[in-house]
Amino acid sequence: MKVALAQLNATVGDLDGNRRRLAAMARQAHAQGALVVIAPELALCGYPPEDLLLRQAFMRANADALQALAAELADCEGLHLVVGHPHQFGEQGDVRSKSMAVQRRYNAASLLSDGRVLDTYCKRELPNYQVFDERRYFASGRDAGQGPLVFSAGGLRLGVLICEDAWFDEPAQLAKAAGAQVLCVLNASPFHLDKADEREQRMAERARASELPLLYAHLVGGQDEVVFDGASFAVDAAGRISARAASFEEALLIVDLATDATPSGSITPVPSLEAQAWAALVTGVRDYVGKNGFPGAIIGLSGGIDSALVLAIAVDALGADKVRAVMMPSPYTAEISWIDARDMAARLGVRYDEIAIAPAFDALNASLAPQFAGRSADTTEENLQARIRGTMLMALSNKLGAIVLTTGNKSELATGYCTLYGDMAGGFAVIKDVAKTLVYRLADWRNRQPGLRADGSSGPVIPERIITRPPSAELRPDQTDQDSLPPYEVLDAILARYMEEDQGIEQIVAAGFERADVERVTHLIKFNEYKRRQAPVGIRITHRAFGRDWRYPITSKFRA
Repeated sequence: MKVALAQLNATVGDLDGNRRRLAAMARQAHAQGALVVIAPELALCGYPPEDLLLRQAFMRANADALQALAAELADCEGLHLVVGHPHQFGEQGDVRSKSMAVQRRYNAASLLSDGRVLDTYCKRELPNYQVFDERRYFASGRDAGQGPLVFSAGGLRLGVLICEDAWFDEPAQLAKAAGAQVLCVLNASPFHLDKADEREQRMAERARASELPLLYAHLVGGQDEVVFDGASFAVDAAGRISARAASFEEALLIVDLATDATPSGSITPVPSLEAQAWAALVTGVRDYVGKNGFPGAIIGLSGGIDSALVLAIAVDALGADKVRAVMMPSPYTAEISWIDARDMAARLGVRYDEIAIAPAFDALNASLAPQFAGRSADTTEENLQARIRGTMLMALSNKLGAIVLTTGNKSELATGYCTLYGDMAGGFAVIKDVAKTLVYRLADWRNRQPGLRADGSSGPVIPERIITRPPSAELRPDQTDQDSLPPYEVLDAILARYMEEDQGIEQIVAAGFERADVERVTHLIKFNEYKRRQAPVGIRITHRAFGRDWRYPITSKFRA
């Protein structure tokens, strides 16, 4: 028997669009001989729908869309579609009951066949860590008073689980006890670096523990700050990978199940860590810009490594014709920054403009001079330059409709080495979760990829000098980042231990770091929470990013 894993790029709230895409993928699978199609978790409404789930109109619309999807596939003889959706049980099973306001909501999966909804399963294990907040919205399937969902197709019995269910033993054992010969797992598991390997290892453990093969259908695409990487797969009862779809693209993975339920199919290799990060960033930009209807993107190009990286990502995501680069030199901008910015824009074929900020800077300094009398120049004047640039970029955004992509990295955001309403001004923070050391690795990786530049020549898209020169904000003479921060190798290592791994100061010092560096970096992380709260949303690529899974108080006296 053939089972298709429908790796869908759903859009939250686009019930009609998601329904049409699901129906098209199900028909394609049926045409290829599949009797069963497994769609991802909450594929009908998109994931995560967040507080849309609290609206009765949204729940009613999901119930209607589910019925419409079933009816739309009525002519696909013998086809079984398992699809994820939010669900409420009404009076006598009527999901449109007037008592809906007081009913519990469930993260559910329904079996559709012959034009009808045959059965519904409710997720039992609800994650409430990292980016997950499911207990805010859903009740456990244990409270629904229902057993496992196990159905027959092609002479085999298939049991349905939803994402977190497969990380625990009980749901799989209940399905097996009900006669399941194969586990079908619907998933919406947000990406972070090396998550694919972790995911496959855990599902292999579940297959071995249950002694059942397991099919894993995963979401793909970007949704605000989270990205889903696809890479749907199958493992046999011994936990060996038997099939795997491509990462970061929609796909229909056909898995052949033998009479003993052993799966087989094509196996696409897992990309390298740098390739994963790049694809996640490109996917995040493409879907945020595209799904929100922006006609293109604007980037302040400085001649430095961060803006160069963001420009390359944006062009890969949107195409050169939808990206505009603006260089805004100040009196402190080095000549090589002009040269390198022009060179990079030409290599990528984007529209490039230069707008000097010196006239605005002089005018503002003159206006403020009476207020600043008797005080020497300091970071005030540095920040003023950044805020002029931010104002100019936002003015272009307002006039043209394109979104400003900010260029600050995780190391800068962690330590506050960024300017509110200046370089933080914009609509989407592309490398918000990319540490500076990874910025360099990604720039080097992108330069080693094959492909032609805009002028038809081959070679690196980021000029080598941008990568090798010392990083600088260029807001005062001869400035470098290391005037204000520890070396990035040290800073990023401390950041990873403190912020991502939750290690304390004493643990980090015991690991060999200088106490002065540790105390300085951790102080900056805590002190600059107020800035991060005002930063634009950005793409999450690590297991802990500043955003949904970092919720620290701004006002706090705790110092450890």
